[in-house]
Formats: sequence, structure tokens, C-alpha cells
Amino acid sequence: MKKILHIPVSIRSWLTGKGPFSAVMHLEGKTFRDVKGRKTIQVRLGEHSYFVKQHFGVGWGEIFKNLLSFKVPILSAMTEVYAIQALNAVGIPTTPLVAYGRHGWNPAKLQSFVMTEDLGDIVSLEELCADWLANPPDDTFKQKLIVSVAELAAKLHQAGLCHRDFYLCHFVIKRAELEAGEIKLYLIDLHRMLQQQSVSGNTVMKDIAGLYFSAMDCGLTPADIDLFKQHYLPQSDAFWQQVCERAEKLHDKFNSDKFQKRLAQEKSAIQ
Repeated sequence: MKKILHIPVSIRSWLTGKGPFSAVMHLEGKTFRDVKGRKTIQVRLGEHSYFVKQHFGVGWGEIFKNLLSFKVPILSAMTEVYAIQALNAVGIPTTPLVAYGRHGWNPAKLQSFVMTEDLGDIVSLEELCADWLANPPDDTFKQKLIVSVAELAAKLHQAGLCHRDFYLCHFVIKRAELEAGEIKLYLIDLHRMLQQQSVSGNTVMKDIAGLYFSAMDCGLTPADIDLFKQHYLPQSDAFWQQVCERAEKLHDKFNSDKFQKRLAQEKSAIQ
């Protein structure tokens, strides 16, 4: 595969080591995610904070597992790089791209990274809506937020893009903007995004099902769901039936003892 490297001079000046690519791959900082073959850290270079996703190779086992499941394997950080560029092209706010690189020719052992700006003090919709069931928000604010989410989803899917982890935790708002009464949503964590997808296809359905699943405990009313549909793309009754069925399955799986135990272990490993 073609070697790719884009690191601005302002970043290179803070890097030390045998070369800029190696230096980024060996950066250390606050760990936010550490799974097999991939690590997400927060680093400070000079006066600025950045997030770096380092990919160390997925291995042939992971590649074959995805292919046998008819899934597209994610081989490098370039998937997220292209996703950020695609969101920029259609006007969906996300983490600003700073630097990226990919080395190697073996698909199973590709080394790569993507560096983005730290958005600062943010709150995710998962956090924002966590207590809505017990403490419902102002109706006007809730409706405005639902419309904003629906319009972002419509713009994303109309452009043929699918997030594939389309949950409330990946919609964020800058706290200062929220306190000023502005709702500007940023879509983050794009490392699995697919492009050139059918507007009414299965991948889009899974995106909306994931979003609905993540909002099922937020006290949404039938009127709230209808409001989302009004500002999203026209879809068939069969589409919405599939969304509901998949969301229910995701909800049951998430709340199972087995899944919660695994989730606790992952959080414990990071801490």
C-alpha cells in the first residue's frame, strides 16, 4: 500500500525520535481507549491538546473474521481520515483533522495514526439525556435537540455516509455553546464509517437503530419519535419496523449480565 504522511510543521517541531511517523506512533498520554491493535490517547504539544488514534495492525484473524461475516475490515486510521474529510465536505461538524499517516504494505500489519484537535470542554448527548426520564427537560429545548439530531442524521445518510457506531455518546456539544443556548452538534469517533451507502439500505437502518437504542431510556414519547421522523429522510414502514426490532435486540443485549460484565472489565483496564 502507498505510504502516506501528513504532519504540519507546527506539530513536527514537538516530535522527537528517529522520524516523525515513528514519533507519533510512540507518543504517550492519557488513555481513553486501549483495545487490541488500536489505542486512543490525549496528548499535549506546546499549549495545544490533541487526540491521537494509533493503529498497530489488526491481524489476519480479524480480517478473515470480518470477511466471513460480510463486513468491511477496518485496516488503518485512514478510514477516519477520509470520514473527517467527507463530513467537512457536507458541512457536518467533527473533530478538526491535524495530522495522519500510514506505513506498511501488509494489510494485517499496517501501522497508522490520525491526530485531531481537542474540542475542549464538551458534553455528549448520552450524558445530557441521562436523567431525562426522571427529570424531563424543557419541551422547547428537547424538540430543538431532536430536530438537530434528525437533520444531522439526514445530511449524513443523504451523502451516502454511515457512522456504524451511531449512538448518543458520539454526538457532542461544546459546553460553552450549550450554556449560551446554542445547539451545535459535533459527530465524533468515525473510525468505522462507510461511504457510498444506499439511503434506505441495511447499513443506514442499523445506524438509526443504534441511535434509537441509545435513546430508549431517555423517556422519549411517541410525539418525540414522530418529530424525529419528520425531520429525517422519508423511509418505508418496513424500514422503521426493522429499526424498532434491531433497537430492542441491542437494548436487551446491552443490559444482559454478560455484556455489562465485559463493559466493566474494559473500563477497569483503561483506568
